[in-house]
Amino acid sequence: MSTLPCIGRFAPSPSGDLHFGSLIAALGSYLSARAQKGRWLVRIEDIDPPREVAGAATRILHQLEHYGLHWDGEVLWQSQRHEAYCEALAWLQTHRQSYYCTCTRRRIQQIGGFYDGHCRDRHLGPENAALRLRQHAPVFSFDDRLRGIVNVDARLAQEDFIIHRRDGLFAYNLAVVVDDHFQGVTEIVRGADLIEPTVRQIALYQQFGWPTPDWLHLPLAINPDGNKLSKQNHAPSLPAGDPRPLLVQALRFLGQPVAAEWRDETQEKLLESAVSQWNIALIPHENALKPAEPTTPFLNESQQAMISR
Repeated sequence: MSTLPCIGRFAPSPSGDLHFGSLIAALGSYLSARAQKGRWLVRIEDIDPPREVAGAATRILHQLEHYGLHWDGEVLWQSQRHEAYCEALAWLQTHRQSYYCTCTRRRIQQIGGFYDGHCRDRHLGPENAALRLRQHAPVFSFDDRLRGIVNVDARLAQEDFIIHRRDGLFAYNLAVVVDDHFQGVTEIVRGADLIEPTVRQIALYQQFGWPTPDWLHLPLAINPDGNKLSKQNHAPSLPAGDPRPLLVQALRFLGQPVAAEWRDETQEKLLESAVSQWNIALIPHENALKPAEPTTPFLNESQQAMISR
């Protein structure tokens, strides 16, 4: 665990508005950082224009403010960080830690879904090619503050993954590592759907020679079909009414104590209490359905509809 002052972050992509699953990730990272008297940053990961929804980034920031999750400093926009990503790619190429690859998704699927290093020694140029990291020291497991030692599929860990896409866009794993290092992030609290990419990101940190942050992967909120709440699954946007009932739901989902008289507290007091009582040991490991709605007169029709789904 890092001995540096805690710097946490929440880094949504503007592919849609925040939903209850997003609130869990944002709240968990916020409470963890604040409980350690640390800083909490917000970064908008807008490096994939085809997936972005017009106006979503602005709405996300408004939603965070509405739910009392106020960040420190300026918002970092990945769309303004292309020079830093190019510098990182150039460093990897100069040190022979990357190579061009023209393999298609179809070919990779035909060989079992994991890349086999086919282009490692073909010395290809950039034309119609992606850039892959040349894995020198694959990471097969990592220590999660909630889950302990987490092991991943060795095939995934050993894979030379893409760091710059064939279509010219920067890959998520590259951008997130470069930006977390740039912002001095010491702790990454996020959803369990990102457990597998963690070993790739640690490998990239190590190949750059950068210190690795701590990790904590929260349980996911799932719908009755067993799928996680997500923008792709059309999870409803966080409602604009009284934020307290949904904050209480998120706190209970994370196993955190909530005062019986929370209805009499302001939103600020509710969050202050949550910070002072934050306890990682109480967070469940397993994904779960959203908790039952709080018994409260504050729920409006939009919130009732969301909770009953």
